[in-house]
This record gives sequence, C-alpha cells and structure tokens, in this order.
Amino acid sequence: MSNFRYARPDNFPPIIKNLIIINVLVYVAQLLLQEQFQLTSKLALWPILPGNLEYYVTRASGGDFFVGFEPYQIATHFFTHALNNPFHLVFNMMGLWVFGRTLENVLGPKRFLFLYLAAGVGAAALHLAVQYFRAEPLLNAFQQFDQDSIYRYQGALSSAVGASGAVMGVMAASAFLFPNTEYMMMMMPFPIKAKWLVLGWVAIDLFGGVAKVEGDNIAHFAHLGGAITGFIIVFIWNKTNRKTLY
Repeated sequence: MSNFRYARPDNFPPIIKNLIIINVLVYVAQLLLQEQFQLTSKLALWPILPGNLEYYVTRASGGDFFVGFEPYQIATHFFTHALNNPFHLVFNMMGLWVFGRTLENVLGPKRFLFLYLAAGVGAAALHLAVQYFRAEPLLNAFQQFDQDSIYRYQGALSSAVGASGAVMGVMAASAFLFPNTEYMMMMMPFPIKAKWLVLGWVAIDLFGGVAKVEGDNIAHFAHLGGAITGFIIVFIWNKTNRKTLY
C-alpha cells in the first residue's frame, strides 16, 4: 500500500501571510505614531559613518534629522515602509506573494523564513558598506568646509526603509529554482521568464547604484545585497539536490 498523499500547494502559505500582516501592522503603527515618536526614522536603517563625520553632521543639523545607526535597525528597516508612498508597501507585498508562494511551498515555512530574513540582513550589509565608503568624501568636505561637496555627497547620510531587499532575495531564489516560469508584468504586453526578469532587475539596480541618477532615492545596493544573498542560499541548498526544479 502506498503512503503517498497529494498535497495541494497553498496559494497563500503561512509565512508569506504573516509577513504581509506584520508589514501592514507596522505601516499602520507608523501612520498613528509618526508625529508623536518619529517612528519611521527610528526603525529605518541609518548609515555607519567613518571617523568623526557623525559629530559634524549632528552639529550641522542640530540633531534634527540624523538618528544614527543602531544594530536593531538591521532587522526593523525591512518591516518599515515610506509613509508618503503607500505603493512602496503594496508593490513589495505583491512581489513577496507573487514570487514567494511557490518558493515557500517547495522549501517549507522554516527554510523560506530563513531565506527571507537572511536576504534582508544581506541587503542591509551591502547597503551599509556602500554608504560607509560613500561617506568618506563627505567627511573630507566637512573638514574643508566645502559647501558644494557637502551638498553633492549628502546622499551618504540617507536612511533606508522597505522590504525590497528581502523580496529581491526571494525573487532571485525563485528565478534560480524556477527560471522558466513566466510572469505577466504591468506595462508589458507579453509574458517574461523569471530568469530574464530578475536579471533585468539586477541590471537596473546595478546601473542605478553606480550611475547615481539625480532624484533617484532607491537603495539599489540593498536590492543587490538581497538578491545575492537569496541566490547564494538556494544555490547551496540545491547543490546536493538531484532534482532540477525547472
């Protein structure tokens, strides 16, 4: 007698469902408590600054806008979203559901949760590293009282919020395991395979991170850090798997 049982894939698996609920609840808390506690700024990921740059920044701003890095922000920033743009939350949660539901059904809840959280941490790590090195010219500008350079490099002081890095890790993992799955994207009249979609997204982030387009406030290297982390994790997990999940 066979013990095999068919289990229908869950269209809304538990980890994704709970991650969406948590992100929405945090966003509601941001809306309710922002004015009183400046909650978004406290939960955001602030850069680690080289030398005594933090002293210059705090003195120049009177401590009004720069919160400063705290270790807990590595975890809190990817449950926090931009208050002035609700679509930031909506698109991230849609991406998590679209690319993550099959992945969670295949990997199981524990592995999927580990991958998501690890991708969020990987996103933070690369973002912090890039911001640290970008802050070096800003430190020199403060020391030389060069106002033009201070204005040019002040982006190194920006904080980061959003689940995009963690979601990019899920997307990269999904594209690695199911590269030929086709998706219909907005403003595209034809379906596109996961492998080309994610590679295109990575290329856009790489260009955006290097080119520094004026007015672009996207943390591109956080996206890349999440994608790299997600890819490495499933690559290691799949290395000994004889079944090819295409």
